Amino acid sequence: MLSKKSGCTVRQVERWFRRRRNQDRPSTLKKFREASWRFTFYLIAFIAGMAVIVDKPWFYDLREVWKGYPIQSMLPSQYWYYMIELSFYWSLLFSIASDVKRKDFKEQIIHHVATIILISFSWFANYIRAGTLIMALHDSSDYLLESAKMFNYAGWRNTCNNIFIVFAAVFIVTRLVILPFWIMHCTVVYPLDLYPAFFGYYFFNFMMAVLQSLHVFWAYLIIRMAQKFI
Repeated sequence: MLSKKSGCTVRQVERWFRRRRNQDRPSTLKKFREASWRFTFYLIAFIAGMAVIVDKPWFYDLREVWKGYPIQSMLPSQYWYYMIELSFYWSLLFSIASDVKRKDFKEQIIHHVATIILISFSWFANYIRAGTLIMALHDSSDYLLESAKMFNYAGWRNTCNNIFIVFAAVFIVTRLVILPFWIMHCTVVYPLDLYPAFFGYYFFNFMMAVLQSLHVFWAYLIIRMAQKFI
């Protein structure tokens, strides 16, 4: 029908539609720039996060997270760590419409909103110690994923595959082992030894459960992809 109306052959019409579809796809350069920006932030954020918490007693003994709660002092390093992380996730939420659209677009929005709510609420409820641990844990694997993407867009497939395998291992250990069995155990069980549960306790742990559900979903996708690489 279109070939008759336009006076072109069927092959020419198909070629035009193929070119038009390719114009809507983001260029490799745009994908590389986006991955580079996120890699830079996640790496700096992870190093900064470790510098903030590695010398604190609650980094080694999670019961120290609640020592003296709710009256706990906040260091300037913790303040800036929170502000930088919160600003970054707000920027991700605002820019997600213009970024490269991925298959897990809806899950990404849920993740960003849940993260912003968690960071903000932990700030107001003075869950600062738990919040710094959770943020550093998340940043520990994200920069590996972005670096794998960078090497993929640059055409270094073997390097990309090797880094992705390392990322998959770190992701599974941190998000499916450390987070639920150490961090969430710390936020669910330990507070009840010190004070009765209140609305903030239930709300914070509910949002943590939402994040953990997303981690399980992404772990399934990551394991499938890692199996193809192996």
